[in-house]
Amino acid sequence: MLLNSSPKCFSVSSVVLTVYFFLAVTIGAQTAPASYALIPDNPRPGEPVTIGVRNGAGAKSAVLMVEGKRLTRAAFFSVSAENDSDGGKQSFMAAVLTVPATVKPGSRAVIAVEAAGGIIREITVAIAGREFISEVIELNPTLTGIRTEPDPRKTAEADHLWSILNRTGADSYHFGAFSPPVSSTRRTSFFGDRRVYQYSNGNNDISIHAGIDYGVPKGTAVNACGQGKVVLARNRIVTGNSVIIEHLPGVYSLYYHLDTIEVAEGALVNAGALLGLSGATGLATGPHLHWEIRVSGENTDPDAFIARPILDKEAILDKIYP
Repeated sequence: MLLNSSPKCFSVSSVVLTVYFFLAVTIGAQTAPASYALIPDNPRPGEPVTIGVRNGAGAKSAVLMVEGKRLTRAAFFSVSAENDSDGGKQSFMAAVLTVPATVKPGSRAVIAVEAAGGIIREITVAIAGREFISEVIELNPTLTGIRTEPDPRKTAEADHLWSILNRTGADSYHFGAFSPPVSSTRRTSFFGDRRVYQYSNGNNDISIHAGIDYGVPKGTAVNACGQGKVVLARNRIVTGNSVIIEHLPGVYSLYYHLDTIEVAEGALVNAGALLGLSGATGLATGPHLHWEIRVSGENTDPDAFIARPILDKEAILDKIYP
């Protein structure tokens, strides 16, 4: 959504969390020890954490929990190392999960949960503080209707979207850092913005902006941020002409409000491939591109994927094979 507003800051202060790894790495009646890698050491709310594990043939999931509540969960998948010349760097298991952007300030009580048939490995993670912008969005009657009026098609589209974003899969397409989907650096909204929607009927609602809005003219080329598979390329009521790419198991990039779509569902695309042209379809107040990253369904800061590779094999191998 493209909008003009006066930004305010919403602060998320530092908090300490613990990640629990539920592993089934049993050999007979014994459990084999595993070495772990966690990158980065101090993620902020909304940022991804990559976990690598040695001896992880039976590794199943990584779960971030606070006060007995599961915040996020991600499945492990196998990663092959290209260089095993040292006799040890052969393969490992990895998972990518996101620290929710809604983590509240203050310390959290961590409750250990046992996994049936497995063991628990605990790593404490210091979540850094972060500030988010607060903004008010005024919607005209048409946009108010798109957001608030019941519609069976809108419900079906939402169900279909979540069936994709909650799917883990097993294919891996991209291991490097992402590139921005447009050449412009002009942003009209940012990840994690705390929004208040003012409807034309006098009511209001709140939400958190799940991605980045680039203020680009209609017809601007929109490119794939990384290699992957197109799993959605169609028109939707709320997001207009939309494209979704799967990059890693559970890791998806989303491109909304396009004027035209230039790819088909099922296509394999390289980084930089043309996906479509920007527009103002769906719930949009003007031409722009909404770019979003989802990790196991959780909205994730795209800038974190630009700053570092999604899955840095060498960094993980150096930690789990000391």
